[in-house]
Amino acid sequence: MVDGSEPRLAVEVGGLRLRTPVIAAAGTFGYGVEFAGVVNLAALGAIVVKGLSLHPSRGHPAPRLIETAGGMMNAVGLQNIGVDAFITAKLPALRAYGTPIVANFWGNLPEEFAEVAARLSDVEGIAALELNISSPNKREWGRIIATDLELTREVIRAVRPRTRLSLWVKLSPNVTDIASFARAAEEEGADAVCLINTLLGMAIDLDRRRPALSNTTGGLSGPAIKPVALRMVYDAVRAVRVPVIGMGGIMTGEDALEFLLVGARAVQVGTASFTDPCATERISSELATGLRRRGVTDVNAWIGSLEDPHAPSA
Repeated sequence: MVDGSEPRLAVEVGGLRLRTPVIAAAGTFGYGVEFAGVVNLAALGAIVVKGLSLHPSRGHPAPRLIETAGGMMNAVGLQNIGVDAFITAKLPALRAYGTPIVANFWGNLPEEFAEVAARLSDVEGIAALELNISSPNKREWGRIIATDLELTREVIRAVRPRTRLSLWVKLSPNVTDIASFARAAEEEGADAVCLINTLLGMAIDLDRRRPALSNTTGGLSGPAIKPVALRMVYDAVRAVRVPVIGMGGIMTGEDALEFLLVGARAVQVGTASFTDPCATERISSELATGLRRRGVTDVNAWIGSLEDPHAPSA
């Protein structure tokens, strides 16, 4: 842009209008209020709060977070204060920033998922719900729900009638065909799909001859998983009509631009917030700089504009 003006960053995702496509991801941004005074919360596209359950959950015992080459592994186990405590103790302060609040939530049974969704839908200030069926750290589930097509459908079917809010479904990379899961979510009423959650992995403490995490396995995140995430977003975009929200190893504005280029309508920043608490705000600024350098005046013109030699011709 020859005049040096800032590119337009506003996007629409699943019925929500966001001032920027950069969103703070669940589990790495607390309940949002912890970053007040460090990050300009009013400048973010949205804030996805830590996963909420019907009752408070202690998660797994330590050690449950370790650094790995190119990222980190966690087995926190969805620790949270419970949906009712969030509504009374955290939500009022969050509402003051005017940034869309997306409540990530979970349960151990389809009925629990549905009940949490209903409670969150009855309070002022929640813009959307993010259904977490893809955590690799919930032994109570028996398996990762989002790796079983029928279980995926069952949970979404239970939740969808209980909320009028925009419903985002967070999908797992621990599958062979992500497109089929994205289509299942869309068919059951999802307004958007979010991917990817963490890759199931393991680390060893050689001196103790034991797993490094108390849960034995955990979720791998960070730059190491970005190529996997990018490919899965690419596949999902081509499988569904609902918006796709991309995440997985996004550390810079250039990373974000890659996800948007393959068709993601927005991106979530997670692990980067551990190394740089201001990562969400910084990445949004870098994204704007990257668009300006390429002469793009509106991020929507960039989204999905990948020149793909293997795409079917019109």
